[in-house]
Amino acid sequence: MTRFLDSKLKKLVAYTPGEQPKNMSELIKLNTNESPFPPAPGVIDMIKSEEVEKLRLYSDPDCKQLVSAIAEYHHISEHQVFPGNGSDEVLAFIFHGLCPNGAAFADITYGFYPVFAEMFDAIQQIVPLRDDFSIKVEDYAGINGTVFIANPNAPTGLCLPLSDIETLVSQNRDRLVVVDEAYIDYGGVSAQSLLDTFDNLLIVRTLSKSRSLAGGRVGYALGSEELIKDLNTMKFSFNPYNVNRLSIIAGAEAMKDTSYFNECCAKIIENREFTTDELRKLGFDVLPSKANFIFAGANPKISGIDYFSKLRDNGILVRHFNSPRICDYVRITIGTTEQMQRLVQVTKEVF
Repeated sequence: MTRFLDSKLKKLVAYTPGEQPKNMSELIKLNTNESPFPPAPGVIDMIKSEEVEKLRLYSDPDCKQLVSAIAEYHHISEHQVFPGNGSDEVLAFIFHGLCPNGAAFADITYGFYPVFAEMFDAIQQIVPLRDDFSIKVEDYAGINGTVFIANPNAPTGLCLPLSDIETLVSQNRDRLVVVDEAYIDYGGVSAQSLLDTFDNLLIVRTLSKSRSLAGGRVGYALGSEELIKDLNTMKFSFNPYNVNRLSIIAGAEAMKDTSYFNECCAKIIENREFTTDELRKLGFDVLPSKANFIFAGANPKISGIDYFSKLRDNGILVRHFNSPRICDYVRITIGTTEQMQRLVQVTKEVF
């Protein structure tokens, strides 16, 4: 690093994204929780040459088309929707401006939380998961900092019931609770129904997973009008044109095609249950996931790193973490039926 880097960032440990191999033709990529399905047909139909030509113009700073589609899908006011360049940008704004008393989150959760906290100088309060990797909301009672809950959690896939989220936001009405619902569409229950009751709740969602737009970088937040105004104040002070023209169009179309969305989610859930059952038969501890991935490990026949390596040797990429608490596990994205059958087949061959 150079002498020009701000001293407060010199110890920053950057987030490590999943491997993105250049040659995908010989690999099954189950390491970054992307959808195995293409975007909705309407998305592809809308990205036409005349829209590409308009890239010479700035995008709509209000993202009106996208915001309208999101609000209509959730049956809420457009004033309760904040669009972002992926949910990571939305989270960054929250860590930057909505954590006056610091930030609290689990010791095993989305890896960007500690990075954002460090980058934006938010005091961190780490709340350990229980021995079974579950989040207990009572552990957050008495914490004054902004609470971040990934629900379902990553990389475990465990999901809190709506009653637990309600308990969490009820603990302190003067404390903001951020529920990161990146994977909620695969079997969890959204906290959206609580928005009318609690003005200290902010929900963050993404179109990267269940809407097949990881490359489009579209995310959003749902909250009270006042919270959305706060986020817009930061956005318009930083990058008014934060979502590009094509992503606005793509995101709007993806939100409209509910039948395709439901079909893709149902297939992922079906493949997830198949894979979970097969790996459990082979001796893996597989947590009960409500996400588009499973967390599998603690197998007496093979370590987490060895299983990761053996799969990679056979052309299958999964995600392994070095953290001591979870180093015996791997996170496996759920892909197509054929991909998951191949994963099970290779696992049997490894054994």
